[in-house]
Amino acid sequence: MNPDYLNPVDDTVFAHAMLQSDQTLGYQIKIHSQQYGLPDLDGIRLAIVAVEEGRNSIDNEETGFGLGEIRKQLYQLFPGSWTSKIADLGTIPQGNTIEDTYFAVGELLSYLLKKNIIPIIIGGGQDITYANYRAYDSLEQTVNLVAVDNKFNFGAIQDGVTSQSYLSAIVMNKPNNLFNFSNIGYQTFFNPQEEIDLVNALFFDAYRLGEVTKNIELVEPVLRDADIVSIDISAIRNSEAPANNNATPNGFYGEDLCVIARYAGISDKVSSFGIYEYNPKYDNKTQTAQLIAQAIWYFIEGVNCRANDYPFGTIEKYQKFIVPVEEDVLNFYKSNKSGRWWIEINFKNNNKYKRHALIPCTYQDYLNANEQEIPERWYKTMKKVI
Repeated sequence: MNPDYLNPVDDTVFAHAMLQSDQTLGYQIKIHSQQYGLPDLDGIRLAIVAVEEGRNSIDNEETGFGLGEIRKQLYQLFPGSWTSKIADLGTIPQGNTIEDTYFAVGELLSYLLKKNIIPIIIGGGQDITYANYRAYDSLEQTVNLVAVDNKFNFGAIQDGVTSQSYLSAIVMNKPNNLFNFSNIGYQTFFNPQEEIDLVNALFFDAYRLGEVTKNIELVEPVLRDADIVSIDISAIRNSEAPANNNATPNGFYGEDLCVIARYAGISDKVSSFGIYEYNPKYDNKTQTAQLIAQAIWYFIEGVNCRANDYPFGTIEKYQKFIVPVEEDVLNFYKSNKSGRWWIEINFKNNNKYKRHALIPCTYQDYLNANEQEIPERWYKTMKKVI
């Protein structure tokens, strides 16, 4: 890991942490400080990285600064009964060009991923998601991206990589390692119909805000299948998280964000997690910084509660349920350890997609299959690999 990519945590933030109870996270996290330098990563499970980059954040350019306030709020929280060790590696400063920043982010995250350390990224613009995605190139595997956002952010390919067009860059630029994209919480009136149609044409998954808030458990299988989770704080309603120039009246509540973060944490597959678009200029009594800190807390809590099901367990240890549906036979698997469900995808001899051979589903999907209703996620996955 190149230490030149990282600045230490600000001395005032570090000093604030040391003034808290010695039982708080500030004392449990190994912090990159001016005094002690970069922490040793041996045994570290999660690593916090802040990114001071907002130049490509549309209408929210001041994002990327004042991230120390999130750290202050996080450090003063008390940990749960956790065994995972955490480090705060400090902050990636703005590069001379935005491409320099993306390069530093990609190199650092790639290093962490290869060491099986889960990065927790505090941004900065959501365009940093593109640099996060590119970090997986060196792993030579296809990945699933889940974005919690009120927009799809396709934008126009000629716009390059911005907070409102990064998804087009992910879909169009090579190497193309994206297997699936899922959006959680989009609001129809913020998205052109052509983008909604494109999501359907690409067999991606999208869940409207009202659909999710009515039954938030709906997104657990979606997050269980993710490698990258990217959260735009503007997906949270303005009254709950005002620190974003694009915040709007409708969106998720704060507790919804924490539930989503915990679902992401308990996923055995999620290997990077980022929260973006925090703009301290608009925060009210550190309300948004507190919420982001609490969401990070819930993500860490989830990681410490992982059941190590698929892809770590073998399907021979699961209960298998065979359901004939129309001309197909669907194989469902239930974990004896967690009670969670998966459905099998037959890729035949296509090893490129082997790690997606089981996709998460719900017990309701199994019941629906028994009524001859094919699960939509199974159908979309099959369409992508035919």
